[in-house]
Amino acid sequence: MRFSLAALVFSGLSFTAAAQPAAPPDSVYTTPPAAPRSVGLAPMAGQQVRSTKSFGQLGKNGNLSLLPIPVLFYQAETGFGYGLGALLSGRFSSDTLTRPSNARLQYWTTTEGQSLIQLVHSVYTPGEKFYLNGEISAYDILLYYYGKGPGTTSANESETDYKLFIINQRLQKQIAPKLFFGALYRFTNITGVSAPAKTTDGNSTNFFYNDSRMTERERQNTKISGLGPVLTYDTRDVPLAAFSGNLLDVSATFNGTGLGSDYRFTRYQVDARHFQPLGSNRTILAAQFLGQFHTGDVPFRELAGIGANLGGTLYNNANLLRGIYEQRYRDRQMIMFQAEIRHKLFPNANISWLKRFDGAVFGGVGNVNQYIDKFNLSDTKYAGGAGIRFNFIRRDRVNLRLDYAGGTGSKPGILFAIGEAF
Repeated sequence: MRFSLAALVFSGLSFTAAAQPAAPPDSVYTTPPAAPRSVGLAPMAGQQVRSTKSFGQLGKNGNLSLLPIPVLFYQAETGFGYGLGALLSGRFSSDTLTRPSNARLQYWTTTEGQSLIQLVHSVYTPGEKFYLNGEISAYDILLYYYGKGPGTTSANESETDYKLFIINQRLQKQIAPKLFFGALYRFTNITGVSAPAKTTDGNSTNFFYNDSRMTERERQNTKISGLGPVLTYDTRDVPLAAFSGNLLDVSATFNGTGLGSDYRFTRYQVDARHFQPLGSNRTILAAQFLGQFHTGDVPFRELAGIGANLGGTLYNNANLLRGIYEQRYRDRQMIMFQAEIRHKLFPNANISWLKRFDGAVFGGVGNVNQYIDKFNLSDTKYAGGAGIRFNFIRRDRVNLRLDYAGGTGSKPGILFAIGEAF
C-alpha cells in the first residue's frame, strides 16, 4: 500500500488552479483512473465545448489537456519513491456525443531499487464508433506474499521480488447505442523471482517457499497469454467520473499454450456499476459489484485478489477494497461489492478554487475461495475510509484523490491517486 506525502497533493493543487481555465458553465464534476470529472450539469448532446486555451491545452479548440504530474510516495517495503508522470485528457471530437478520453504515462523509482514505467489509456474515437482501453507496464517490484485463500494470517507476511511486464489491450466496436463488443488480449511475464529465507518477522521460513498450495513451477519465470471476447453496456455520462448511468462489462479470457502461455486456464469476469445523484449533482452515490472466476491451472500472480491493484486494467481501472493490501487475499474465485458517497464540500464558496474540493466516504466487502460453492460468510473481508478530492481538470472531470483507508488484515494508510477508485 502506498503512503503518499502531502507535499505532492498541494503542489498539484496549486499548479492546476493556476494552469487550468475555468470550466464552461455546462461542464461537469471531475475524476478517473487516469481520466475525467467536473462541476455542474452535463452538457447537451451535440453542443460544442469551447474554452480559452491556456498552458497545457492542445488542439485547435483546446479540446485536449496535457499536464505534468509529480510522483512522490512512501511505503514500508520499498522506502521513498519519486518520479514524474504526464496526463493527456479530453475529447477527440468537437461535440459531447463523444465522451472524454485519457492517457497517463508515469515513471517512478524508489530508494530500495523498485521502479515502474507505465502507459494507461482509455480512448473513444469520434462518434464513439470504437473504444480502446489498455495498458503497457513494466515493474520491478517488491510485494508481501501471505498465501492463497481466505484464511491467510499476518504471521505469513513474506517479501517477494520480481520483474513484471504487462500488456493488456481491448478493442471494441459500438454495435448499438452505448453497447460495445470486441476482443481483449492480456500478456504478463514474470522474471527474476526471488525472496529472502525468512518471513518479515524472521520467525519462520518465507511463506512463498513454504505455502502448501504453491508449486515449484509458480516460483519460476512465467508467461501468461490470453485472448477472449468482451461485451460492454455503458450509459455513464462521463465513464471515469460518472454522475449518473450504469456499466455492465462481461468478459472471458482463454489462456493457453497455443497463445504462448505457460499455463492453461480461463478467466471469467463480471463488472457492474451504478451511479446516481442523491437529490442533486452535489452528492453522488457510486456502487460496484465485481466477480472474477477461474477454471484450470492458475499461477499465484494471476489469481483473483482483493485490495488495491497494480495495473488496474485487469479490473477495468478499479481499485478493489481500498485499505486492504495489494492482493492480501487471493484465490481462484473472488466476489466483491463496494460503494462510495461523493459530495461537493464548498459549492457556494466565493473563492473559486474552494469549489473544486469534494469529500467522500466509502466502504466495501469481499471474499475469495478456491471453489465457487465454498464461499463462507464468516470469511468476509471488510474495508473502508474517507478522503478528499480536488478537481484537477474541471472540463474533463479529472480529480486528485487523497484517501485514508483500512481493512481486514492490513494496516490503515494514506493513498494518493489520479481519479476515482471506480
